[in-house]
This record gives sequence, structure tokens and C-alpha cells, in this order.
Amino acid sequence: MDPLHPPVPPVSARNEPRFRSAERKSSLAEAFADQGEDYDRLRPGYPGPVIDAILSAAHAHAPAPGPALATDRAARTPDPASTTPAPSSTTPDSASTALDHVTSAGPLRVVDLGAGTGKLSWALVDGGCAVTAVDTSEAMLETARRRGPSATSAAPACSDAAVPSAAQLTTQAGPSAAQLTTQASSSAAQLTTQASSSAAQLTTQASSSAAQLTTHVARAESTGLPAAGADLVTVAQAWHWFDAPATTAQVARLLAPGGVLALVWNTMDVTIPWVHRLSRIMHAGDVQREDFQPTVGPELELVDRVVHRWEDPLPTHDLIDLARTRSYVITATEERRQKVLANLDWYLHEHLGHAPGSVVGLPYRTDLFVYRLAEGRSSSPTPEHLSE
Repeated sequence: MDPLHPPVPPVSARNEPRFRSAERKSSLAEAFADQGEDYDRLRPGYPGPVIDAILSAAHAHAPAPGPALATDRAARTPDPASTTPAPSSTTPDSASTALDHVTSAGPLRVVDLGAGTGKLSWALVDGGCAVTAVDTSEAMLETARRRGPSATSAAPACSDAAVPSAAQLTTQAGPSAAQLTTQASSSAAQLTTQASSSAAQLTTQASSSAAQLTTHVARAESTGLPAAGADLVTVAQAWHWFDAPATTAQVARLLAPGGVLALVWNTMDVTIPWVHRLSRIMHAGDVQREDFQPTVGPELELVDRVVHRWEDPLPTHDLIDLARTRSYVITATEERRQKVLANLDWYLHEHLGHAPGSVVGLPYRTDLFVYRLAEGRSSSPTPEHLSE
């Protein structure tokens, strides 16, 4: 047995993040308010398979899902012990099905609570949803607005820059070859123009009908948004910062008939020994048990759980800076902060032997929990001031 890397227990020692007091929890949560740029740059997005699972669940439980969105996910009884991880060595591709979830009834209406810099919000916009991103920090939401949509709506790869080089080649080839090349280039240009035009039309149609993001400054426990106005409520990386009973009641008020709640966490995969030690040095507080179950109110019932394992490639300096986005490090004294960063530098470059600036695949697991209104409960028309 390697004394520096003892085996990691099959489960973490904690079921969910713990806080010394409500005041400590509040101060740690508020620490993220001014961390938009670093958080957005260093924290990973959410894997494409998880985004697909969220959208499929939302359509599966809707009263009248689109014909192409049939799924048997809702029929499964959730069993945390029988989740099936889907290993991946690639970074998240959150725009893998950008047009699959736009139905004739219009885009899914999504409220993303604790949206932060919009990592999940924009992934859902890319998936064809109309998203309202809610957060208490205007600075974080400003970062979300600056992020904008992903490259799925970028211009076609072909450009006029290819034409001069083709012309140079035809000149060198002589008149007869130039005529043939000109004809071929003209035909290819027509096909390229037609393909680009069709792709542009599809992108424009999807963007105009579905790709929407609005922001709203509010607490998750009391959003002020219309009752029964959301087909899907999402919370990524933030449910443990909320008051669970109050936020559950708010979610039940926001959900339209057939709507669902999706809770998502990205956490470092601490079942891997070197990652477990990294998380301890970094003081990562969001380490959860394998059988972790979020605390929710009686208004909701669990209908699905998904676990997806993958890697996020980061250069070692970014991996060290990742600690700066942790609430412990953000709120630490400057002396303590520098000690944590120095320990990470030693661990990565001396102990593990990575060259400075080399890319390291950081293993993650993404946990998704899907809820619907409990049997016998309906979407609540209760006025906002009575739901707090």
C-alpha cells in the first residue's frame, strides 16, 4: 500500500455540504457574488448527455410532448444503487441536440435558479429552450449575459477566403485547366451556398423561436416570477445554498402541470485517490456520498437519477486557480489563501510530477436528480407573498 495514497472509501464521509451555522452558510454563499469571471473561466460546464437527460425528462413528463421526443425514462423507478455511469474522456458538449427539443408547441419554458454565470442556462438555450436565469448577484448575471450562446449559432465554416487561393491555382494550371477548375469551382460554390443557406435558415429559425435568455435578480426562495409559468426548473451547483423547504415550495409554485425540477452537481470524482487528496488540499466542500440524496420538501417526488463520469482537461496553472473559485479559499485570509495555492503547486508539480503548464485530465462526476410534483399535488397558484 502506498502510504501517500491510501485507498479511498467507497463513499465520502458526508452526505451533502455541511455548514457551522446559518450565518456561515450565508457568508460563504455571498462570497461568490464578485467571482463571475474566474468562476466562468475555471468551472466546467455540464456534459451533453446530462443536458439531453434533463430535456428528455422535461418532455417525458409534459402533458403533450412532441412526437419525436418519446422516452421511457419516466417509467423507470429511481434507484441510487443502480445508476449507470457513462464514462467519457471528453469535455462537455452541451449543444449536441440543439434542435431536438424545439416542438410545434414552442420552446420549453425554463427557470434556472442560482444561475450564476449561466453555464447551465446557455446550454439549455442551445437545446432550444427559453430560459430565465435567476440569481441574487447582478455581477454574476452580467457575466452570463456577456457569455452569450455557444458556437452552435456561428457563421458557416466556408468563407470567401477560399476563392483567391483557387484562382491562383487555376492561373498556374493554364487556360484549359482553368476553365475546368472554374466550372468545378462554380458548381461547388453553388452547392456550398445552398448548404450554407439551408444551415443558416435552420439556425435562424431555432434562434428566433427558442434561443432566448433573460435574467432576473431574485432569491430562489422568492423569485416573484409568475405561478405555473415554467415547464422546467433547474438548479445547478446551488441547491445546497438555498433554504430547501422554502425553495421547494417556490418550485411547486413555478411549475406548470407536468413540469419537472432538475438538480445538477458537478463534483470532482473523489473515488480516484489522487483526486481525493487534491480535493482535500483545495478544501472542496461539495464532496458527496455515492448514495447522496438532496433534501427537498414533500411537494416533490424523485422520478429519475443519472450519474455521468467524464474529464475536464486543464493546464496545471488553471487547476491551481480552480481553488480560487472555492468558497473556503475566497473567504480565507490572504495568508491562508497563499498557503492553499502553494500546497497545490507542490502537489501537482513536485509530488505528482506534472510539468508546469501541462494539461491534466481532472476526473468529474455529474449527478442529476429529476423531480415532479408529488402525487395528489398540483401546481400552486398561491400568491408569491404567501409562498415565502
